[in-house]
Amino acid sequence: MTIQETQDEIVKEFEQYTDWEDKYKRIIDLGRQLAAINEIYRTDKYKLNGCQSQVWINAKLQDGKILFEADSDAAIVKGLIALIIKVYSNHTPEEILSSPPEFIKKIGIDNHLSPTRQNGLGAMMKQIQMYAVAFKAMGVKGEK
Repeated sequence: MTIQETQDEIVKEFEQYTDWEDKYKRIIDLGRQLAAINEIYRTDKYKLNGCQSQVWINAKLQDGKILFEADSDAAIVKGLIALIIKVYSNHTPEEILSSPPEFIKKIGIDNHLSPTRQNGLGAMMKQIQMYAVAFKAMGVKGEK
C-alpha cells in the first residue's frame, strides 16, 4: 500500500467518528496496539526533543525501506506516533520525503491538540523526515 493510500484509509476511518471524544479514543487505541520498542532505544540518544511527553523513535533501513519503531509515556502521544508510523514505516526514503502528512489536517487533529502537543506532533514528523534524509544520503554514498 502506498503512503497516500494509507493516509486516505486513515482519513476515511476517522470520518466515521462524529465527535472528538471518539477520535481521541481511537488514537489512544492505536497507541495501545503499537508494538513495544526495544528497551535499548528508550534512552536519551533516541529521545525526541520538542515534545512535552517522552517520545523515543528508532529507525533502521531494510531492503531499501525504513522501518520505524517508537514509544511514548503519554497515551495520546503514543497514538499519534502510531499513526505516523502506520503511514511512513516500510517505505523508501524518497517516498517518505515526497509525501507530506496530509492526513493530519484532513482528520483535523492539528486543530484539536494543545499548542505543546502540536509542537510535539511537528517534532515527530520532523524526526521521521530526518531519518529519511539520513538514509537517503547513506544510500547515495553506497552507490558511488
